[in-house]
Amino acid sequence: MSMTINGHGGPSNGVAAAGVEDGYTNHTGPSSSAGVPVANGYAQAPSLYQVHNEDIINHLYQSGFQTGNYADTLLHVRSTVYRLHALILSRSPYLAHLMSTSPQTGSQHIIYVNLEHEPEVTDEGFHHALAYLYSGAALANIRPENARGVLAAACLLGRMDDLCNYAYEICQQSISLDTLQSWLDFAESVPIPSDGSSTPVIDQPQQHPRTAVFGPYAQRLREDIFKFLVVTLPNIVNYGGLTTPTTPLPEGASQHQDAGRETLLQVFSRVPFDLFKAAVESPTFQLGSVHSRFKFAKDAIELRKQGIARGTGAEETVVLAFGGNTSTSGSVLVTRKLRRRQLWKVNS
Repeated sequence: MSMTINGHGGPSNGVAAAGVEDGYTNHTGPSSSAGVPVANGYAQAPSLYQVHNEDIINHLYQSGFQTGNYADTLLHVRSTVYRLHALILSRSPYLAHLMSTSPQTGSQHIIYVNLEHEPEVTDEGFHHALAYLYSGAALANIRPENARGVLAAACLLGRMDDLCNYAYEICQQSISLDTLQSWLDFAESVPIPSDGSSTPVIDQPQQHPRTAVFGPYAQRLREDIFKFLVVTLPNIVNYGGLTTPTTPLPEGASQHQDAGRETLLQVFSRVPFDLFKAAVESPTFQLGSVHSRFKFAKDAIELRKQGIARGTGAEETVVLAFGGNTSTSGSVLVTRKLRRRQLWKVNS
C-alpha cells in the first residue's frame, strides 16, 4: 500500500510537484483582501496587529501544515502520515485525547486515527479539517464535491463549529436533482423523527453508525433533503405544467401532458420508504387536491414495486382516510406490511 505524507505523495515530508503547495489544490494562503476593513466606501490599510497575525497564521499553514517543519507528532490515518504539531492538534478534543492516551517516543507523539467505521470521513475531508486547525485558508478548498467529507471530519475532531457550519451550508446548497440519489442514500441512514404529522414507521431501523459522526447535522441534512423533495423539486420539474420530459415520448404521442409529474414519479420511485411515507403524508407536499396526492402516491407505489420495493418481502399501500378525527380527515396514509409466507403441507 502506498504511503503519503501530509497529503502529498513523495519520498519526503510535504514534497509535491513544482508549483503545487497543497495535496488537493494550488491554494497558497488566504486572500490578502480578506479581513481588510472598509470605511465610507474606502478600503483601510490593515493595522500592524492584523498584518502580524496574518503573517503568523500563513507561516503556521505553510511551514507547519504544508511541509511539517519542526513537527513533534506523527499522525497516521489510513495510508497517510502527517507530520504535525501537538500544540495545534490539541485544539481538537478528539486528537488531544489520542495524544494523551498514546505512547510517546522521546519527544515525539505517535497517534493513529482509526476511521474503519467512519466511511463518511473521507481522506480529502480529513485533510482539510486538519488544515483548518492551522489556518482558515482551508476554507478555500471546500467544494460541493468534498463538503460532506469535510463536515464529517470536522464533527469527528470536535470544537470546529465554524468549519462545520461552513461545510454544512455548502452541503445544503449542493442538494439538486443531479446529486439527489447520493443524498437519498445518505438520508436512508438517518432515522426519521415523528412530529405527529405522519403515521409512524413500525419497522424503522436504529441509526446507522455511518451517519452518527455528523451528530445534529445528520438530522438537519435529512430535513433539507425532505424539504427539497416536497417543496423545491415540484417547482423545479414544473409539476402540473408542460416541461421537457426526462423520458422518451410514447410512439405516436405529440407531447407529455404533465412531464413534471412523470419526473417526480421517477424520483419518488427511488426514495427510501420512510422518507417517501413522510413526504406523501405531509400537508406541505402540495400536489393540488388530496385526491391528486393520493393518485400520485398510488402511481409511485406501482413504480416502486418494480424497483426499490422489489424483493423486500413487504407490500406498500396507500389509502385515502376520512373520518371524524380532523387530523386524519381527508388525508393520505401510506403503510407497509410484510407479506405472509406461503405454508406448504408436507405429507409423511
